[in-house]
Amino acid sequence: MLEIRPFTAADAAAALDARTELDADDFDFLLGYSSRRGFDSYLEQLAAHEQGLGLPAGWVRSALWGAFDDGILVGRTCIRFELNEHLLSVGGHIGYAVRPEHRRRGHATGILRLSLAQLAQRNIASALLTCREDNVGSARTIEANGGVLENVVEASDGPTRRYWVPTRPAPRS
Repeated sequence: MLEIRPFTAADAAAALDARTELDADDFDFLLGYSSRRGFDSYLEQLAAHEQGLGLPAGWVRSALWGAFDDGILVGRTCIRFELNEHLLSVGGHIGYAVRPEHRRRGHATGILRLSLAQLAQRNIASALLTCREDNVGSARTIEANGGVLENVVEASDGPTRRYWVPTRPAPRS
């Protein structure tokens, strides 16, 4: 069963392995992690960021959580509880990743669904999600969660699709 939750000290080895794996995709799996400070210190930093404390310049209150399927770390999500100018343009409310060996199994769709539910619990009715225009997999994941394309904007790494996604599933008729 897929769940998203805060990382714990027991997740250190798997999280650091995932970080190494995603480095190959030029993706920062553990945002702001520094091996000089260690994983326990990193967990304290994540808890502070969730409270809006000690944020680096340009960052907003957010939660970086692991995504686990039957206890195995399959990915992560970064849920941003507010948007600044940059995030409103190209970053969005949620950034997620799936480890390479766990891709194409529906984990991204599930991670996004669970992340949207976290925003709904905080009374955010609609979430901005973005992906590069050439990232067909992410576009499908966002659309599978009810995303409606607003527009495509030019970003530093190329054209970026901007979607608005309801945080609560539509009522069934």
